Amino acid sequence: MRNTMLGFAALALAACQSAPEAPQPALEPASNPAAIPPQPALDPAAVSPGSAVLDQSVTITPPAKSVPTKYAAFSGIWTGRLEGTYEGKLAVQSVSSTGKVTVTYAWGTLGDNNPGEAAGAGTIVGTTLKLGRLPNGADVSFKMLPDGTLAGTYTLAGQSYAGAFVRQ
Repeated sequence: MRNTMLGFAALALAACQSAPEAPQPALEPASNPAAIPPQPALDPAAVSPGSAVLDQSVTITPPAKSVPTKYAAFSGIWTGRLEGTYEGKLAVQSVSSTGKVTVTYAWGTLGDNNPGEAAGAGTIVGTTLKLGRLPNGADVSFKMLPDGTLAGTYTLAGQSYAGAFVRQ
């Protein structure tokens, strides 16, 4: 019995061993460097630490003609500062004729909250766009003002921040 157990152990040990990997060839430069599209470099001076940054893949779909003007006015990318200090960016990506919207919201450093971005949905009622609760627990709403700017309110952990947002 002991020899059988030792045989199984030896077999299991051999099965766990693998053959050494064959050496990988060194990477060579592309034969046609022009075929590789240039990648935009982020200039550290252009984006300060703690800034709100929207993903570059965010796109805006223009509202259909059936969308009421009061809802269509929310479409686009908006930037602002809460309390004059904390940066926020709102991308209203699509607007339906019933006031339902898809959005991406990016926030900069806000108190103890690090910069982030969240995609989701919201609803326009009257002149106010209310987003669904953000993953960080924040509630965000925007009221369209007569001058075409948005009055934003960001509430997190019982603390509210307010500021003006303008269309980019």
